[in-house]
Amino acid sequence: MESFYRTHAYLVEHTNAPVRRDLMDEIDWNDRLIGIKGTRGVGKTTFLLQYAKEKFGTDRSCLFINMNNFYFSTHGIEEFAAEFQRRGGKVLLIDQVFKHPNWSRELRRCYDNFPNLKIIFTGSSVMRLKEENPELCDIVKSYNLRGFSFREYLNLQTGMKFHAYTLEDILENHEQISRGVLAKAKPLDYLRDYLHHGFYPFFLEKRNFPENLLKTMNMMVEVDILLIKQIELKYLSKIKKLLYLLAVDGPKAPNVSQLANDIQTSRATVMNYIKYLADARLINMVYPKGEEFPKKPAMIMMHNPNLMYSIYPIRVEEQDILETFFVNAMWKDHKVNKGDRNISFLVDGEMPFKICNEGSRLKNNPGITYAVRQLEIGQKNQIPLWLFGFLY
Repeated sequence: MESFYRTHAYLVEHTNAPVRRDLMDEIDWNDRLIGIKGTRGVGKTTFLLQYAKEKFGTDRSCLFINMNNFYFSTHGIEEFAAEFQRRGGKVLLIDQVFKHPNWSRELRRCYDNFPNLKIIFTGSSVMRLKEENPELCDIVKSYNLRGFSFREYLNLQTGMKFHAYTLEDILENHEQISRGVLAKAKPLDYLRDYLHHGFYPFFLEKRNFPENLLKTMNMMVEVDILLIKQIELKYLSKIKKLLYLLAVDGPKAPNVSQLANDIQTSRATVMNYIKYLADARLINMVYPKGEEFPKKPAMIMMHNPNLMYSIYPIRVEEQDILETFFVNAMWKDHKVNKGDRNISFLVDGEMPFKICNEGSRLKNNPGITYAVRQLEIGQKNQIPLWLFGFLY
């Protein structure tokens, strides 16, 4: 146990989160069982350690453990939690909980047997905490940690503390909001870099970002999908090939029959793999209004622009990048559907948006909101695209 305390103290001491995530203030920390999901690379471990540093410092009543530790190959979570509580422990932080067999049943036993112990754990976005783990459905509170928004990236690069706005705020007050931001920073000077490498916090590390992202993407498939969905290793190459084919095709409806032929499997299996890739936050599935999985999506997009530059940097189309940025920003709190010929997307079933590179050539339709790449300040129904990066 002492070695865990030493590791915890070292990690907390050396944790220096560059941006304080808003999720820190959105979570009700009074709950006894809290799950924090997110795609690989968005900073879940750092988030846990930052919480420990902020709330507990070096107090031994809080302890961070990682299920990668070989100790847990022969010891259970419940056994460890009992010993931790016996030593005065109150808050147990468990990283990568899904690496431990029967983790959900053990968490349930901890919840039932240790009413004075709070457990906060991280897991993959592929996990369906309540749907696939009925023993937790009535006790766990689940939250999602996303990659950096453009707002968070801008704060990091400029030292500012711009706050998030709701979609309603942006639609009604975008000119005033834009002027307030522009008085302190020039967002367009930072947008291209964000689109290339700003979503994943590890861009701050002194390593080659594209290579690091490719490694992370492989881990998403090899661990998050294969391990959690219990898919045999022999099918790994098919899933990777499918991801590549979807990526290089660009944002459009998938030809499921052709994809099934290309990776030599059934149409049903292709659709299941597509769903797994979406759960892993590698792609987004965009449907027409009123439709959803298991129907074929009207468009498959990469989850965020960084992934596009990493997979096929030579073939990236500017319009595809802009639309991917918009959908990714909207995805947190809004439903995005495919629009008809005249609009790009329908948001929340009623708001039509068109994503444009320049506003000067627009044939303005007053019933459509235009998100325009080159604008610093918009007017009426033309809004700077960068401002939608302030939604979280």
